[in-house]
Amino acid sequence: MSSRRRAREIVLQLLYEADVNDSRDPSEAKKFIRSRMQGRTALTEFASDLLRGTLEHREEVDQRLKRLATRWSLSRMPVVDRNILRLGGYEIMFGETPDRVAVNEAILLAKRYGDKNSPRFVNGVLDRLMNTPAEEFDEADADEASDNLGDAAPSNLGDAAPSNLGDAAPSNLGDAAPSNLGDAARSEDSIESGDSNSDAS
Repeated sequence: MSSRRRAREIVLQLLYEADVNDSRDPSEAKKFIRSRMQGRTALTEFASDLLRGTLEHREEVDQRLKRLATRWSLSRMPVVDRNILRLGGYEIMFGETPDRVAVNEAILLAKRYGDKNSPRFVNGVLDRLMNTPAEEFDEADADEASDNLGDAAPSNLGDAAPSNLGDAAPSNLGDAAPSNLGDAARSEDSIESGDSNSDAS
């Protein structure tokens, strides 16, 4: 197993934990990563940056994933699949990893930690993300915002206006005036499998 692949597994574990409970304090997360990466500085920084970036951009990544996973809402996805998609989506949208490498690494995570359908599902969503121009998402967002604005506007503003403003005014304004993610349980090894395997450089 490559060292960066191992780093992604650790990041996935922390993303899973943050999804189910609350995110760790950044310093605690980095300490955890360093211990799992056996003190290797470059890999610790790589994993820490990947975790921080995925959490910071989670809302933006989720919006893209919602448009692409048309048959599954994010809330209905298995937790593992959802966070593999977030990790891969972040690398495609904001990271420095080549898109195809990001997709392939996500598929490998899905094979190891997901169910039998996870690799195909993850591949399908991330492949569409990789090949869909950002402009298409921007246009879709603009169209949705326009539709929502139209739905919110009253069909006849006149209907909302009182026929006699005087009738709506209180006879005495004075009468109208008032008188006056316990600590969440954490589980460091909730999705980790095979930690006893040695890391390959």
